[in-house]
Amino acid sequence: MGETLVALGAALLVSGILARGGRRLGLPTIPLFMVAGIVFGGHTPGLNFFEDPAEIELLAAVGLIFLLFYLGLEFSIGDLLSGGRKLVMAGAAYLALNIGGGLALGAALGWGGREALVIAGAVGISSSAIATKLLVELHRLANPETRVILGIIVVEDLFLALYLAILEPVIGDAEGVGEITWSIARAFLFLIVLAVVARKGAALVGRLVDSEDDELLTIAFVGLAVLTAGVAEEAGVSDAIGAFMIGLVLAESPSRERIERLVLPLRDTFAAIFFFAFGLTIDPGDVWSIAGPIAIAVTMSVVLNALAGLLTARSYQFSPRAAANIGTTVLARGEFSLILASLAASAGLDSRIGPFIAGYVLILALGAPIVSANAKVLARLIPSRWFPAPGMR
Repeated sequence: MGETLVALGAALLVSGILARGGRRLGLPTIPLFMVAGIVFGGHTPGLNFFEDPAEIELLAAVGLIFLLFYLGLEFSIGDLLSGGRKLVMAGAAYLALNIGGGLALGAALGWGGREALVIAGAVGISSSAIATKLLVELHRLANPETRVILGIIVVEDLFLALYLAILEPVIGDAEGVGEITWSIARAFLFLIVLAVVARKGAALVGRLVDSEDDELLTIAFVGLAVLTAGVAEEAGVSDAIGAFMIGLVLAESPSRERIERLVLPLRDTFAAIFFFAFGLTIDPGDVWSIAGPIAIAVTMSVVLNALAGLLTARSYQFSPRAAANIGTTVLARGEFSLILASLAASAGLDSRIGPFIAGYVLILALGAPIVSANAKVLARLIPSRWFPAPGMR
């Protein structure tokens, strides 16, 4: 036990130090936690904190639960609907371009049909954590295009829950069309039940966990999140879906703001373990062996996100600068891609999936913030004639 505690403490410490150094360079923390796992894992020379990533599998699972639980708390159907049909269409168009491109890439690689579905999700969904962080740090919250960017992120978050509900049975143990169909139906039934609870019974659930004492409130909502995730897993649905949906339920409770504040340090700590644990499974040699597919995926994402930014900006009569801001802000990939890679590994899919997504995420998570910070340079390359002059802003 002592050795495990020493290793866990050292893992968190070096992850924090590495991420702090990256922060000074304006880099996001997610890929740096993963780098720490790669550097101090069994696939690289030097210190090896854990002989087997399974040693911290449970803690990593808790990290995933808190990530999705917090996302559910942040999700607002009201914000999505307030943007109107145009905002929903912008998010849907972004997903269609990127998911479609991911499916085409997965098919072209020929690694398998289930692997293609994982690749589509990994390259098709941006990192909401990195995107929102960029908006704050680059002082763009007041920009007219920011509301559209946030709307795209909300649509992506909703899509993620539905995608996980479909993906889990397809890549899992279900065999035959009938069994897969039943598994998907069961997952959607689970979503519908919790959605109804969120709509009709949020007040009751809120009273169940609510307490004026922060300590008791924390114990209650953590227990509820972990319990719901576990029930979802036992029901054949992803624990991530269960965590997201119970977060959605508590988002309608009076204690929402307090829960968001209290869960944040838990999310950050356990999420760091999740990303570190994922890094432990990656062999840098495996990443290098598929450098070609990674380069193709990165290039495809840059092109498709730029196109999505142009189309969205034109539909809203924004300027070339706004188009560049949209396309580069939602370019980063991070937590969702790694969640899908983790699911693929658990399902025993092609072993190249993990290294592929790891290399892809590292490049875009580290490169996208730099590109976004220099979006004005890219905007100069966009012909102004592509945008209608009236109302340009």
